[in-house]
Formats: sequence, structure tokens, C-alpha cells
Amino acid sequence: MDNDADVDAGAIAFGTDGWRATLDVFTKPRVRMVGQAVATTLAERGASGTVAIGYDARETSPGFADELAHVLRANGFDVLLPDRDTPTPILAWTVKDRGLAGALQITASHNPPEYNGVKFIPGDGSPALPDWTAAFEENLAVLDPLPEDEWGERTEEDLIGPFHDHALDFVDTDLDDLSVAYDALYGSGRGVTDALLEAAGADVTRLNCEQDPEFGGGSPEPSAENAEGLVGEVSEGDAALGIINDGDADRIGVVTPKRGYLDPNLFFAAMYDFLLEDGTGDVVRTVSTSSIVDRVAEAHGQDVHEVAVGFKWVAEAMADHDALFGGEESGGFGLPDHLRNKDGVLVALAAAAAEREEPLDARVDRLLDEHGEIHQDRISVDCPDDRKEPVLEDLETALPDTLAGVAVDGINTVDGFKIRLEDGTWVLVRPSGTEPKLRVYAEAGSDARVGELLDAGQELVEPLV
Repeated sequence: MDNDADVDAGAIAFGTDGWRATLDVFTKPRVRMVGQAVATTLAERGASGTVAIGYDARETSPGFADELAHVLRANGFDVLLPDRDTPTPILAWTVKDRGLAGALQITASHNPPEYNGVKFIPGDGSPALPDWTAAFEENLAVLDPLPEDEWGERTEEDLIGPFHDHALDFVDTDLDDLSVAYDALYGSGRGVTDALLEAAGADVTRLNCEQDPEFGGGSPEPSAENAEGLVGEVSEGDAALGIINDGDADRIGVVTPKRGYLDPNLFFAAMYDFLLEDGTGDVVRTVSTSSIVDRVAEAHGQDVHEVAVGFKWVAEAMADHDALFGGEESGGFGLPDHLRNKDGVLVALAAAAAEREEPLDARVDRLLDEHGEIHQDRISVDCPDDRKEPVLEDLETALPDTLAGVAVDGINTVDGFKIRLEDGTWVLVRPSGTEPKLRVYAEAGSDARVGELLDAGQELVEPLV
């Protein structure tokens, strides 16, 4: 075991979704410090019993999971590990289903292979809110083990099979004769999402479902750029639907015959429309997500709850409201009756069920006919991290009465500044949580108008940086 005596804990910071860093920073001694912080915090909050510890398909992930298991056991917690690399949503559902004290997942999600990371999942299976992560940062410390006769037990089990059984019961669909192409991007969804679709009756064509800790030389991000092979499989082959997961399979991208890579905003609206056929409930979306979801909600007499960017805020709002569905434009979606967390595995099965009911292309066409075209894009403005807060403070006093020739109708400050205009369009300025940049988003009825709004937003922000 490496020497922990002189480890710099200052390099450990929990961001939007756990702590991620390159492997020169994400080291075993620091991972052990995180494990000790989690053990201390759980004990302070009266938790005991079993902590699940999972890991993704990166080469270094099983070893880091072993380090966490050692620390948690040395603090008296029993530890449950999966028998293979496992999607984050399966670990989260296991925690909720079994009533465990919590979970730690070793994953850097969609980051390239030179990264790794760790996520904490509380006992209800939802993402950790800042009260948890602030406590972890406060409790970072070197391991102080209990006497060996007080250590917890370690067990390994198949966690995928029970999740599959639950998912098939929850979605309850027959996909016989539906052809689906699935791309795992070499991540933890391989042999999981495709197997679930196949168990529901689908004929599955697999892409990038081999084990490769280098992710084929790229990053396991379910983006349009990474979905080109999947688009070809759907447009030129027999597949009616394409599905792609990120590295830890908590996010999803979808490909259709007509549209290719389906805009996640349109997928969100289509899925919510599908779910409303058999149920009722509000929808939760982030401030940067398209308002076409709002139009679907309004047509069905449901409310929309707008939150800051980050699925933890979506999950929190799901608990506060009678929500049927929640999501964000980056491809994270969740069904709170299943799990108040994003889940690219079960949502993949739900997407196939929606395709079977009515082709997603046809459903999107119908929604656009009913509610109008909506286009969205974003740009980035360079901004050092130490300038982000001052720029936003200055922006508050610089907000105009009109933007791009249209009067301002209102301002939402839940995350940066979302400037709503009287014609129903909007511009959002918010700080990036991962880069030294400000993000400028815009939504309108045409790409040309989106471009004008982005230019106006950039002209508003750049002089303040």
C-alpha cells in the first residue's frame, strides 16, 4: 500500500457529479482519503450496515474499488461489490432496492481513459447533494482502521440480473420483431443494455461492445460525433432505432432513421409524451433544456419545474413534486417511480417501448406540428474561473431591456441568467462547472434566429470578462 502520510488533500474537490481527475492526481492515497471521508460522514449521520462499491470499464477502476472496499471495511462497514464492471444506475438502484447505507462508484463517466473519478450515492439511490459532498471535503483524512476483529465483511454478487428482472417488470413491453442497434462505446453498458433489450424480445445489433479500457482511442461520450457508426447502422441497415450509452451508462443518445442522431431535447419531449399516454405527472428539466417539453406538459395539463444544471437538482425536484419524468439536454433522464437518478439502461428499454408504440420520428413530427419548430445551440466564452462570479455580478447590473431587437419579458436566476424575450425565445448565460468558460445558450424557432441570439449574448458578456 502506498504511503499516505504526505498526501495533498487539496487536490480533492467534489464537483457537479463527484470527483474526477487525471490519473496523476487521482491516486490510491487520495482515493483512500475519500473512502475515509465517506466512512466518517456515514458514521456521523448514524448509518451502518453495507456500502456498495462499483466500478466502470477503465483499466484502473477495479483497483481503486478495492482500495475503497479496504477503507470501508476497516471502518466497520460491510462491503458489496459487483462481479464485473457495472453501470452507475444499476449500483444506485441496488442501494435503493436493498436499503443499503450508500454506494461509491469508481467512474469518470464520459471522460477519456487518462481520467478516473468517484461518485457517492446516498441510501435512496439519488445523486449526492452539496450537504454530502461538503461533509466529505471536511472529513478528508488518512485511514485510521478499527481492530481487525471489528472489520466489515466483503462479498461479491451479480447485480445486473436482479436489475434486469426489475426493469422488465417496470417497463413491461414486448419488443418482438423490433430491430435495435446498440453502441456501448466500450463502456459498462456492454452486455447490460443490449442484453436487456434482447430479453424484452428485440433483435439487437451490437457496436463497440467489446471490452476495451481505452474506449477505442476516444472518449465514451454519447454524442452525435461518436454515434456516426450507429447512424450508419440505422440509416443503411434494418434497425428501426439506435441507442448509445456513455462510459458508465447513466446517459443515453438515440438515433432514428429520419433524423439520425436525435436532438436530446426532442427525445425528452417525445418520451414525456409517450409516458403521459399511460400516466400523469409533472416534468422536471434543467434551465438549459428546451421549452418544447413545456409545451407538451401544457397540452396535457401538467406543470414544469425548472432547476439548475446538474441531475442532482433534477432529482431533488422530483422528490418535491409529483414528477413523472425528468431530464437534461446532455442526455440524462430519469423515471422517479423507478429511481430518482439518471439511468441510460432502463430509459433505453423505455425508448424501445416508445418506438414500438409509435416510431419516434413520427412522434417528433407530430409534436413539432402541434407545438412548432424549436432550435437550440450554445457557444462558449473564455473566462478564468476566478472571474466567473465577478462577471455574473456585473451582468446583473448590465442586463438590457431588449436583446437582439426584442423586449425582455423576464429573468430567471436559478443558474446564471436566463433572459426570456417577449417572442418566446430565450438566452441563457451560466458558468461552466468543468472549464474556464461561460456558456451562452439560445433557443428560437429557427437556426438563423438562434445565431442572432447567440451573437447578442456573446456581445453582452464578452466586455465583462
